[in-house]
Amino acid sequence: MSDPIQLAQEVLKEHRESIDRLDAILVYTLGERFKHTQAVGKLKAEHDLPPSDPARETKQIARLEDLAKRADLDPEFAKAFLKFIIQEVIHHHEKHQE
Repeated sequence: MSDPIQLAQEVLKEHRESIDRLDAILVYTLGERFKHTQAVGKLKAEHDLPPSDPARETKQIARLEDLAKRADLDPEFAKAFLKFIIQEVIHHHEKHQE
């Protein structure tokens, strides 16, 4: 094995270790986010509020698109990701309404 290949493998290993740490951060962050959205769902159910808030969702999507652009992340990906999360949150809120 040549030195450039060994160097490339070491760099690859470092990137993968960083990716693994970032994946852990994402999972824990989503866990924390969903704790709060569960509390919101319970509060909405207790006060007979609708499970979704389309105006807030639109505002949050626009906000996330802007953040994505500043973070050099594809805004369409960020928008699709947030829409997925919002759908999951609404589903949880609807379960609290039952």
